[in-house]
Amino acid sequence: MARILVGLSGGVDSAVAAALLQRQGHDVVGAYMKNWINEENIVGNCPWMEDIEDARAVAEKLGIEFRVVNLMKDYRDRVVKYLLSGYESGVTPNPDVMCNREMKFGVFLDYALEHGFEAVATGHYCRRRENADGTFDLLRGVDGNKDQSYFLALVNQYQLEHARFPVGELTKPEVRELAQELDLPNATKKDSQGICFIGEIKMSDFLKNFVPDSPGNIVTVDGKVVGRHEGLHLYTLGQRKGHGVASPRHGVAYVVVAKNPERNELVVGYDEPETPGLYTKSCTLMELSFPNGELSGEVRVLAQPRYRTSAEPATLVISEDGKSAELVFDDPQRALTPGQICAIYDLEDQALVVGAVFAEIHPE
Repeated sequence: MARILVGLSGGVDSAVAAALLQRQGHDVVGAYMKNWINEENIVGNCPWMEDIEDARAVAEKLGIEFRVVNLMKDYRDRVVKYLLSGYESGVTPNPDVMCNREMKFGVFLDYALEHGFEAVATGHYCRRRENADGTFDLLRGVDGNKDQSYFLALVNQYQLEHARFPVGELTKPEVRELAQELDLPNATKKDSQGICFIGEIKMSDFLKNFVPDSPGNIVTVDGKVVGRHEGLHLYTLGQRKGHGVASPRHGVAYVVVAKNPERNELVVGYDEPETPGLYTKSCTLMELSFPNGELSGEVRVLAQPRYRTSAEPATLVISEDGKSAELVFDDPQRALTPGQICAIYDLEDQALVVGAVFAEIHPE
């Protein structure tokens, strides 16, 4: 049996993860990662104090030690700076994916190993498979509706070696049921929907506190001025709401299809496949991360361009130095976005084989 540090977030998934490990006979300690306390008073719900008390109550119910680990400086340095620099440069970053790589299985894992733990466990809906050669693969969770392997697309083999995902074999309803059977104090607590560790704060409100507004024109794909935007960093490709421009066609909304930083223009078009730039098949990937051995050459894969979308058949062609790749989907995909994460899975068993960042989208 192992000594395992469980990241107790205050939510039900991590609470059940701790209970399962304890039931298996492991030496379990719970810890809340204190990463953000909304010192800037940004509009929104940042319930870190409530989450700590919920996590503490779970630990007390299970009879395990509880700690609060202050990682606020690391979070600002590794996640917030990444988030802000991405939006300032015109791309759309993914703080949740970066939080997993840099925080939960980065500095938090470092803390765990330094304090005598063998592994870190979380409430992610994904699975870890040990192979015959002693390496580890990351697999999707059995609950297709809750699978979170996408958010772990950038973890490496060392991190997988020391990771545990106890709820990955369960569905969300099973987790809820188990939490009630165990009489866990947060059994009926709603899932968090906000930015990783920041809370239920609108991204636009968060950005406005750090990035100056830079107003400009909103134009259609044929160049007609139809409105004003507050700054290109406040919008993302494929966005239907929040741009403030009503479509003249009944039943077909305007969506963001491009950004023109040279002219500080936000480009909108109809949400339909015929709109130039909205649907594309080909893109360049950078910052490739191989969780279990590098791939080379041309490979048939399943590629997931964002959370809550299916992984689609595609061809991946990796550069000779392994630092970039060309990805061509079999079918056009909606609003592929620079800066976002692409999770790439094996075509047969759907193990994660590559995580990467969209660098350039090639128009049809």
